[in-house]
Amino acid sequence: MAMNTALTEEEAAAFIGRTCFTTGPSRRIGIELEWLVDPVGDQWVTERLPHGGAVTREPGGQVELSSAPADDVVACIAAVEADQAALEAALAVRGQTIRGGGFHPYHQAKRVLADPRYRAMEDYFGRQGPWGITMMCCTASLQVNVDAGDEGDGPGGLLRRWNLAHRIGPVLTAAFANSPLRDGRPSGWKSTRHAVLARLDPGRTLPMPDTDDVRRDFARYALDAPVLCRRCDPPEPWTVPSDVTLRSWIRDGLDGRRPTEDDIKYHLTTLFPPVRPRGWFELRMIDQQDGDGWIIPALVAATLMDDPATAAAAYEATEPLCRGGAQPPWQVWLDAGRFGLTDPVLRTAAQDCFAAVADALRRNGTPAHLRGALAMFRQRYVDRGRCPADDRLDRLSLDRPIPLAMEAPS
Repeated sequence: MAMNTALTEEEAAAFIGRTCFTTGPSRRIGIELEWLVDPVGDQWVTERLPHGGAVTREPGGQVELSSAPADDVVACIAAVEADQAALEAALAVRGQTIRGGGFHPYHQAKRVLADPRYRAMEDYFGRQGPWGITMMCCTASLQVNVDAGDEGDGPGGLLRRWNLAHRIGPVLTAAFANSPLRDGRPSGWKSTRHAVLARLDPGRTLPMPDTDDVRRDFARYALDAPVLCRRCDPPEPWTVPSDVTLRSWIRDGLDGRRPTEDDIKYHLTTLFPPVRPRGWFELRMIDQQDGDGWIIPALVAATLMDDPATAAAAYEATEPLCRGGAQPPWQVWLDAGRFGLTDPVLRTAAQDCFAAVADALRRNGTPAHLRGALAMFRQRYVDRGRCPADDRLDRLSLDRPIPLAMEAPS
């Protein structure tokens, strides 16, 4: 089928299933790091990075480093460390530095890039309130990319790995929460970034519910998601009327045109669930850390997903989070962002998961400096029911927080 041929609903569903879930024996790993930048600017960093990482800019001036895929997490970490150093040097020439944390505690949400995608996003989210522009311009995440798995129902199978990614998601959210401030004061959440995403457009940000067929049900999720924007030739804007879903665009058309494979591929890039399938799985739930603090969450997430014994231990450790289902309900995700590891069930699950990771690193001969860094993180945070956000809160001396009211979307 030609890429510019309009699709039926059935064809679109099949295309989404094929595109989002590519199975096979490979176990490659990738890391994507967003950083807040001070001072904010729209200058483009074009320097070639030594290990093949790509640099892009986010609408609020954040900088993102996307690693080249690697065969194992240790190799990926080493490559990203070198690329990070080169990126920081390039920014320093411009008088800019990167800032850790998942949410800028002082920066006002203002778009600095004029890309038509971001103009359309600002228009779309602006109809719903302030959360969209806040997400676009004030948040920064750490993303770990892992392969989707094999066909079949075994431990390395697609469905099992999909469920595992969602099971460990709240644990990663809570253990690495690192954005407790909004407007310079405590927001009432250990991860304000998570609170913003929870409030934003649930049709594109909530996790997909329990499923026994990930291709079928993610296709439904994508088809029912609102269309955020559509690419057009200049000077026509990319904006789309409210309440247009991909399904209704296929059925009814928009300005006399129905979506093609290219349009559907682009629509998929505007969905932001905490686990996003792109042929592989993007684990998108982790706040950015300070300095090289991203190394531990990357190491933990990759080991939980890709070491078979550790994956089995994590599946068992997270069973109490699931409340009878294959995946944790959305309230557990909210508790992770709000309370971090002060939640006793999340704390126990995290302690068990981190212990399993430590065992795997010893068994696999992981370099001593990485094993030592994990041990220090466990001692400082996980064993004590703390997360990096607690360090930020400890440095404040305010009379009372200004909480972000946030309930679970219906």
